[in-house]
Amino acid sequence: MEKNVLRNTVLLSCLVLGVLLLLHFLPSFEVGGHRMRRVDLLADVRPLPADGEGEADTLLPPPPRIAPAFADTCPPQMTCIEDYADSARRGMSAFYRALDEAAERPVRIAYFGDSFIEGDILTADLRALLQQRYGGCGVGYVDITSQTYAYRPTVRHSFSGWESHAWTDSTGFDARRQGIAGRYFLPAPGAYVELAGQSDYASRLDTCLRAGVFFSNRGEARLAVRLNRGKTLRRTFAPSRYLQMAEAEGRIGRVRWTVERADSTTFFGLFMDGARGIALDNFSLRGSSGLSIRSIPRQMLQAFNELRPYDLIVLQYGLNIATERGSNYDRYAAGMQTTIRRLKEAFPQAAFLLVSVGDRDFRDEDGHLRTMPGIKNLVRYQQNLAAENGIAFWNLFEAMGGERGMVQFVEANPPMANRDYTHINFRGGRRLAGLLFEALVHGKEQYDKRRAYGLE
Repeated sequence: MEKNVLRNTVLLSCLVLGVLLLLHFLPSFEVGGHRMRRVDLLADVRPLPADGEGEADTLLPPPPRIAPAFADTCPPQMTCIEDYADSARRGMSAFYRALDEAAERPVRIAYFGDSFIEGDILTADLRALLQQRYGGCGVGYVDITSQTYAYRPTVRHSFSGWESHAWTDSTGFDARRQGIAGRYFLPAPGAYVELAGQSDYASRLDTCLRAGVFFSNRGEARLAVRLNRGKTLRRTFAPSRYLQMAEAEGRIGRVRWTVERADSTTFFGLFMDGARGIALDNFSLRGSSGLSIRSIPRQMLQAFNELRPYDLIVLQYGLNIATERGSNYDRYAAGMQTTIRRLKEAFPQAAFLLVSVGDRDFRDEDGHLRTMPGIKNLVRYQQNLAAENGIAFWNLFEAMGGERGMVQFVEANPPMANRDYTHINFRGGRRLAGLLFEALVHGKEQYDKRRAYGLE
């Protein structure tokens, strides 16, 4: 007669279940600096605590002692730009004045950031909105080569024969040679790079009026340029100690630059834009915290300002410095002050806007998705950084919805962010670009009102 073991199986299952339930009451602990998640078999049925519960904000740095100018003019439900402009007027006024001249000249924006804007996410839609309102065309600045060229929907980008170097390289990178985007490129004989406009993503990207390429040559350089698959033109450049720009004009839908001779020549990037209106350049660098800008030679930044002066410089960083429990970012703030100071010196005419880090979520020890406490601390540090440096500030964290805003982006239908709960996608970029555009337009309207009343 076979022995009935069913009872033993049930008892063992109950024992295992009981042990797992009791594990939930163990105190939390860390391994290698990482806080281990608590066991909770009932996490999926347990009601979520209210946002912010259990995470006191008492450790947040105090808000800026300097009040932003005209803060009381912000409409409800809008995240407005806080302008902490000092006596040097490095807030938004210079950019708002430049917008009045957009019908006669290019108004250029340099948008520096990390992987949050990689592939032209957010900046693509901000560029489109600004160009629709103030004119302009083209994608702006593009690196010679790119890891995300097939991912970027705002331009068709092809290239061959280049040796690429970036600030993020572990070996072989010479910081003295890098350009404004933190990269440089060395050509093999016959190397080429081609940009082709397209209208699938935005209406003003299919053609432009100006195209060019930036390089520095200690020896003679000979370049060939072909517009719209037409006749090839050649230009020779004598050795120079200065940054050079080869340029072509016309109704340009496609442009190919070929290196026929390049003795000791370093290339940086190329551009497609118009003779007037908005030109917005995306300078994203994966892995950067913004401190890498300090390593760009001052002379190089000044040389770019001579050839491509900017009316607005946007700085958006933070993903690569924020930590789950980070509360003290003093060293980072000191480093960013150096970054801002260097850019101010190189681009003396530019307005400056610091965009805070967005929301970034993690699973706490109970398995619940929450905003990293370190994110809120970093946002406050960045707000203070803007105030202390007399520039403008836009709270991206608040614009995303604040606490657990990233969860809302991920769970939207269709999703507006990736399931790493860190990076937005193009739908999320379109949403945030619209909010930033509204803030810029509102700021311009308020500036015009103050100027009319003689307050500017």
